Amino acid sequence: MKSSLTFNDQTIQALFGFEDAESENAARLKEYFLKKDTYDRVIAELPMRILVGHKGTGKSALFRVAMQEEKENGNLPVLIKPDDIAELCQEQGNFLLKVRQWKQGLSQIIQEKVFETLGVSRNEESKLKNISYKGMHLLSSIVEVFSSIKDKVNLDSVREELVNNFLSKRKVIVYIDDLDRGWEGRKEDIQRISALLNAIRDLASENEGLLFKVALRSDVYYLVRTSDESTDKIEGAVVWCTWTNHEILVLLVKRILTYFDSEKISTQDLLRMKQFRLSSYLDDVFEKKFEGKGKWKDIHTYKVLMSMIRRRPRDLVKLCSLAAQKAKIDNSQIIKTEHLQSVFEEYSQGRIQDTINEYKSELPLIEKLLFGMKPSGTQKKEGRAYIYTTPELRAKLHNIMERTPFVFKSGKSCTPESLLQFLYKINFITARKVINRDTGEVQRKYFEENRYLSSAGVDFGYDWEVHPAFRWALQPDDINDIYQRLSVYED
Repeated sequence: MKSSLTFNDQTIQALFGFEDAESENAARLKEYFLKKDTYDRVIAELPMRILVGHKGTGKSALFRVAMQEEKENGNLPVLIKPDDIAELCQEQGNFLLKVRQWKQGLSQIIQEKVFETLGVSRNEESKLKNISYKGMHLLSSIVEVFSSIKDKVNLDSVREELVNNFLSKRKVIVYIDDLDRGWEGRKEDIQRISALLNAIRDLASENEGLLFKVALRSDVYYLVRTSDESTDKIEGAVVWCTWTNHEILVLLVKRILTYFDSEKISTQDLLRMKQFRLSSYLDDVFEKKFEGKGKWKDIHTYKVLMSMIRRRPRDLVKLCSLAAQKAKIDNSQIIKTEHLQSVFEEYSQGRIQDTINEYKSELPLIEKLLFGMKPSGTQKKEGRAYIYTTPELRAKLHNIMERTPFVFKSGKSCTPESLLQFLYKINFITARKVINRDTGEVQRKYFEENRYLSSAGVDFGYDWEVHPAFRWALQPDDINDIYQRLSVYED
């Protein structure tokens, strides 16, 4: 593989991808998409699957690839987005009434989407809506309608095959994405989503062959899950959209290999490779060694990349794209150390802002909390910046609370313990434990791996560390000090 890169905007997007799956070319997305166990669990033929993950973990990308493959397999997927359901269940009312409103509204939307997908014109659709379904369930009624009129509507050959497949399989797969759009974390928002999930469960149980796939942001799911006892019935349908750094490195390698149309290596073979060997596939795009400072001096560049991302593919897209733009300015055909170093502060500021935007619906004063975590002069002098024992972190948070009275959007007052749990949940801090003092090997845990490590009153022996992705934004006045305290994030 020989590099001849010019890092213009088209090359950068073709190489590293778009930040959002909706903007990505479908064929290109499918080329580098990494099918993991998560994908298999989501597409399983089960009545309900709820894909939960942070922003930037690839939920929409997974749905887009899954829908495309369902079409290729002769199935009938339909996509429901926020604007389709914006007017549903907005008024105040008791919970059971909301569930009924959702069931009625979703049934109407699904029917319209199926008619549209199968090629029924608006004029024909308006006539179909007047047909009495004689109390039948949604899917049965749609099947009966198409059985009776399929020879009376104009269908091209492709649509005719779709109709025949639908009548044979009697299956509709409903994808509901981007439900966090406009989410504010209010009591009525929580109840609306909870009612939606209950309505989906009812519709799926009443209609054999009607399958639902729902994407939810992790903070939305937690607020709903902890506020409504009825959601214990859907917990078994939850699939977590999580990544390891190794998987994200494989994803980057796949993007590079497919961009250069290079040697064909199966995903499973890539996943089995050691990271050191995987890194050789990056050499035509990145400088092999990071010629930086402190603990990052002369380490492999892939280790720097993996240490700066929060196990979110979108973080990698942002970091690589920013550095590639700097390489373009230098007319460089590879991304070098200086290009990465020059964007760390901008990248870090972006991750702070992303986190504020994502979680201010739960904690309105989150910005004051995050910037309050800037290390003090005493902490830096004593070599304790960014790494805390549990008592030290609680004391730090207590001091921040003395300046700002934090209250969750739910109205619940914050404590140092609840803020520690919150910082862990949003990936601002990770749990850490030194497991080999001779080599300095550190084990790190993210909230998605073990949510109970931050439980109040229970000490699992872990300390806490502010993720490197945020440090340049917290300490722009002393970059050298950041490098001296950095360690490598490895799986």
